[in-house]
Amino acid sequence: MLEAGTMLLFCAVLFASVALGWSIIPALFVGVLLFMGYGLVRRCSLRAMASRAAGSVRSAGTVVVAFVLIGVLTSLWRASGTIAFIVAHSTAVIHAATVIPLSFLLCSAMSVLVGSSFASAATMGTICMSLGLSMQANPVMLGGAILAGVYVGDRCSPVSTSALLVKQLTHTNLFNTIARMLSTGAVPFVLSCVVYVAAAVVEWLCASGGSGFGAASAAATAGSARAAVSTNASSITDIGGLFSSAFDLHWLTLVPALLVIVLALLRVDVRLLMLASIAASVAVCVGVQHMEWAELLRLLIFGYHAQNPQVAALLDGGGILSMLTVMATVCISSAYAGIFAETRMLARLQQVIEMLGHRIGACGATMITATCAAALACNQTLTIMLTHQLCGGLYGDDESERSAQAIDLEDSAVVIAPLIPWSIAGAVPLATINAPTLSLAAATFLYLLPLSRMLASAVRRRHILTTNI
Repeated sequence: MLEAGTMLLFCAVLFASVALGWSIIPALFVGVLLFMGYGLVRRCSLRAMASRAAGSVRSAGTVVVAFVLIGVLTSLWRASGTIAFIVAHSTAVIHAATVIPLSFLLCSAMSVLVGSSFASAATMGTICMSLGLSMQANPVMLGGAILAGVYVGDRCSPVSTSALLVKQLTHTNLFNTIARMLSTGAVPFVLSCVVYVAAAVVEWLCASGGSGFGAASAAATAGSARAAVSTNASSITDIGGLFSSAFDLHWLTLVPALLVIVLALLRVDVRLLMLASIAASVAVCVGVQHMEWAELLRLLIFGYHAQNPQVAALLDGGGILSMLTVMATVCISSAYAGIFAETRMLARLQQVIEMLGHRIGACGATMITATCAAALACNQTLTIMLTHQLCGGLYGDDESERSAQAIDLEDSAVVIAPLIPWSIAGAVPLATINAPTLSLAAATFLYLLPLSRMLASAVRRRHILTTNI
């Protein structure tokens, strides 16, 4: 009972923090006090708990360094015109009849490059939403396509914070895991494209019909959503002209992104990969955009801030300071792992999950655990770490077992977290693009991926049982 009470109190603090719009960091610190208080009640040594917590935090040092590099990289990509070049040229292919599937594909491509769902939503997602609504697209389907797209790369980009976190937790090779993610995500990705193409066809038929309840309803919904779009986003009509006024969109601005793709294919260590792209971005900022060194050093820390308000609404962000929240979340959550190990607070729950794993398989048990963890944690990072902690007994310690856990975490915790309506993982991107909350129901890739994994796992277990009989 004491374990359940402590965890429920922690969840209440998290829920209150998210509901009031406060930073989640103070709530996580409260969690440290609650879990240590539980340990003291159970007569655990305060020094032992602090020592285990500190050891867990130190083990997260590698991923924290990677997060710093990501903050620097995303800031430089904004300042160098790399993101502006990609967005300006890719959105030129959007048309009314294809805006929904193309929004999914373009947001997927952007998220693979930048590795961040929030950054992808703020740039490509905002523009796709604005253009789509101006073309009378259904805002629910459009918002769902964008949300699903920004999490495609958040899951499998070599510069994704979630992918790097899973790599650190499971001690696996990032590029081997990415290769497996491409394999397990292929069918859900294609099926999502089919769904969005079908939605586009239905939209086109309704529009061409010009009447009927469905067309009228869609038009009314789109009209109300368009009214909710911010002035900066909705007034954008010429993306290329807007970005050309702020940047020199020379082809060289694409070099930092191309370096990431090429070096990732060559399986270069992700930190060296990011350093190479950072160096190229600095060269572009100075040589192409004619940026002063003092300004360049400032944006590395504080992020990029454009003078044009319309450009600022789309591109501002990045920098080391932008990563402080996620770094603090990882460090504090890592401390939880040490405290839980010392107090054995989660031992009973872990036993229940292991029993569930024996009945439905490790993959299915991980999916269920991730769903519950996402509902309680209210954010992606803590969901990943809690799921890893709780499901550790389902997997062995050899390389193949660790790889299996890595792909199960990627296909569960990473993509399920944004589907929880009160989680910031989905709420922030939807708020950024001003999409209705109902868009969660249209983020098909985020549903199809875990469902396809559970189905494949069930079929495989059934085949094994049938073979053994």
